[in-house]
Amino acid sequence: MTGLGRARSWLYVPGHRADLVRKALDGQADAVVVDLEDAVPPADKDRARETAVATCAARPGEVWVRVNAAGTPWAEADTAALAGGTVAGLRVPKAEDPAAVAALAERTGAPLHLLVESARGLRRAFALAECHRLVAGVSTGETDLAADLRIRDRRELGWARARIVTANRAAGLPSPVASVWTDLADRAGLTADSAALRDAGFFGRSVIHPDQIEPVHRAFTPDRAEVERARALLDSVGTAGTAAWVDDRGRFVDPAVVAGARWVLDLADSLTDHHEPAGATAGKETS
Repeated sequence: MTGLGRARSWLYVPGHRADLVRKALDGQADAVVVDLEDAVPPADKDRARETAVATCAARPGEVWVRVNAAGTPWAEADTAALAGGTVAGLRVPKAEDPAAVAALAERTGAPLHLLVESARGLRRAFALAECHRLVAGVSTGETDLAADLRIRDRRELGWARARIVTANRAAGLPSPVASVWTDLADRAGLTADSAALRDAGFFGRSVIHPDQIEPVHRAFTPDRAEVERARALLDSVGTAGTAAWVDDRGRFVDPAVVAGARWVLDLADSLTDHHEPAGATAGKETS
């Protein structure tokens, strides 16, 4: 399960550590991102790229790769090595220029997950989300973004997060993936923050250590009560058609509420470790 809108955990693994890449692919993360950027020292960039290419060839369509940003000494080599290959998709850091993103999509033919990490990128979030059919999603890289905006408390990024959520959904893209939680020792903080971001319109989260996978999965997996409510609501649809109505529990129901319930059951069906098997009423996500 490596697609945006379905993968709950996106585990970054440094590309120059082939041993960790193999371990990650056999682990519990929904998606693995081989990192060629921040986690890799300059002296190891070539080795990381070779590992990424070999891993994508061995596991076609399963592995995402975060390339180095445009304008760095390694960006061209990353693009050339991964173009037309078997990568599931590319994570593109420091995305700012819609024309450059479109050109990268044309050259590589790969789905692109864009990371907005600057004020300039945030201003262009809507254009980035809509600049090419291969743009699969737009997310924040919050450490860099907060630094560029001179924000000291990342809780003050709520307005920026809302802009990213809106840009994705306005472009018909899945809910965005949340940025990493950098305090590995603060599991409670990760749990609470993930739940808050879920409620704010994000789905899934980037993680930097396997110990972060379980709380992230729990936050983004519909629980038993949520699934039961969704199933009961869909069971109440009956012959109401597209009109709004009040069900036998006194809940106001309209097509938007029905679409949300269908999304919950569809999501539950797709998760192998869901708390309870979903029923047959699940449908596809509706915008």
